[in-house]
This record gives sequence, structure tokens and C-alpha cells, in this order.
Amino acid sequence: MKLIFISGLPGVGKLTVAKELSALTGYKLFHNHLVVDLLLSVFPFGSPQFVELRESIWLSVFDQAGPAGLPGLIFTFAAENTVRQSFVTKVQEAVAANSGTIFFVELVCDERELQQRMDTLSRRQHTKLTSWAKYQELKAAGAFSAPRLPEPSVTVDTGKFDPKSAALQIVKECGLKELEENTASEQH
Repeated sequence: MKLIFISGLPGVGKLTVAKELSALTGYKLFHNHLVVDLLLSVFPFGSPQFVELRESIWLSVFDQAGPAGLPGLIFTFAAENTVRQSFVTKVQEAVAANSGTIFFVELVCDERELQQRMDTLSRRQHTKLTSWAKYQELKAAGAFSAPRLPEPSVTVDTGKFDPKSAALQIVKECGLKELEENTASEQH
């Protein structure tokens, strides 16, 4: 299994690009807010229970995806300091245990672009950060500096590429097969 681990600051376009990448490759999309939103319905963000369960659920999905025969899985991730550094190591171990490969993909864009994207309807559909002032406060406090991720396989500036072009760049740089190629190889 290939794990496409898409990371970047809040508002950079992780979910939007991941949806395009899923459409191109046929890989399942497991975006981080599926778990975050679930747990926020019960536990406060950053509480010990929230942190433990969030990482446990994420890792359980990675542990099961390989044996389930998934050719690929796309995961979106925003580094923030309530995620333990050990999580990154455990993701790598879970994927390696199933003879999988991880492609760390970093999305970036300039601050002006982030500010324009911060409070949008699509971000409000999940419990995503929507306040530019809160973003600046958290960034100044170092909230987005941990955990550290390995060197990315590819970095894409989403201020310079539309979501589909960004996804195509990821496909190319990571050597992924597009859906038509995946379907054709499965039929032979």
C-alpha cells in the first residue's frame, strides 16, 4: 500500500487537493477531520483522551489498510503540538510492517493566500480553524511547529497551482498511477 501523507498549515488546501488526488488515483481519502470531528463531539481538543484516541484511531486505520488490500490511502495532516512526535514514527512503522511506502507531501502557500482561505464555507463544514487572528496567535506560540515530519517527497505551492494541477504534480513526483492506469492493470 502507498500512503500519501499530505501535510501543511491550516488553510493551505490539504483536503481540496486530497479530493482531487483521490479522484485521479482511486485511492481512498482518510482526512484527519473525520477523526477530529468525531472526538470533539465528546472530548475537548488537546485533552489526554482526545490525543490518545485520535492517534489510536489514525494508527488503527493505517494498520488495517495494508492487509485490507488497499493499493493506496491519502491522509491529510496539520502538524500541531498536541500530536506527539512518536505518532510519526508509529505511522512509518505501521506502513513498513505491511511492506508499504509513505510519500510525505507538503502543501504551502503565502500568508496572504492563507488569510483569504481561512474563513470559508468549506472550512466551516468541519471543525477547522477559521479565525485569522487565532491562526496568527497559534503560529506565534509555535503551535504548528511539531511534530516534525520527514523531508517531503514533494512540496507544492497551492497558491500557484489549482487543486487538480497540484494533485497532478503529486501523481507525477511520487510516481503514482492515475485511475485509468490502475483500472487497466487490475484487469490484466
